[in-house]
Amino acid sequence: MPLQLSAFPKCYLDDIAGARTMSVFDWITMAGDLDADGLEMYEGFFTSLEPAYLDRVGDAIREAGFAMPMLCCSPDFTNPDADARKRAVEHEALMIGVTRRLGGPRAVCRVLSGQRYPEVNREQGLAWVVESIESLLPVAREHDIVLGLENHYKDGFWRYPEFAQKQDVFLELLNAIPDRQHFGVQYDPSNALVAGDDPVQLLEAVADRVVSMHASDRYLVPGATIEELRQSDGTLGYSPNLKHGVTGQGLNDYHAIFRILAAHRYGGWISLEDGMNGMQEMVDSLKFLRAMSAQYFPEAA
Repeated sequence: MPLQLSAFPKCYLDDIAGARTMSVFDWITMAGDLDADGLEMYEGFFTSLEPAYLDRVGDAIREAGFAMPMLCCSPDFTNPDADARKRAVEHEALMIGVTRRLGGPRAVCRVLSGQRYPEVNREQGLAWVVESIESLLPVAREHDIVLGLENHYKDGFWRYPEFAQKQDVFLELLNAIPDRQHFGVQYDPSNALVAGDDPVQLLEAVADRVVSMHASDRYLVPGATIEELRQSDGTLGYSPNLKHGVTGQGLNDYHAIFRILAAHRYGGWISLEDGMNGMQEMVDSLKFLRAMSAQYFPEAA
């Protein structure tokens, strides 16, 4: 069957989670006309974690005709401060419960590795992250929630980029945690681009463990090249010469991506992260993703 699509308002992230000039309820109302099956949430959208408040959010999502397939969380498991790492684990455990409350069984709760602190080396950082995620797996099993490790660039409210941003570190971390029932990959092709990696090559390496996917696109401004954007560590970062655009019209090869997903019989959600240039981009991007889903995941006869 065609894949289910959700939408995430990257364009309003700071308005909802930072400046608080817009509420999560405002976004749910705005999204009402989008051709999506679900709305992805971000932990910073909530002004309370009290059950009554969360139930209001869940009711609003359902009344608007949506499901809540994924909650984006940004735990910092590489913090040099042991107490800070402990708090990050405790908070993520709490958000696993929130994911179940809003999304039901088998919803995805995103996990990250943490920030790339200059004083934390690769071996130590990996050990801390593996320890943290493994301590959360019993909580995920209890709630029947899937932890999705994202190949991320940088949470908008972090100081440093993602510890496991580069493909080699990401794969080493993924392979250190063998659980496939309640742990997998939250794949984002645009983040692979920003990391200076090949999004298709990364997907080929992790396709059998993908549990959810973000969809967006990037394009170069006229005259710019990938190589001139590449930094000393091989990443591109959020260069002003690398713009957001309508999904399917940029640098990501979505035909290759969908072919790989279909070959591995992917059955998870695809969540659109879009709208940086207005809501019409979200409309156009969802239309593209619907067409791709119908082409590569046709209805069963």
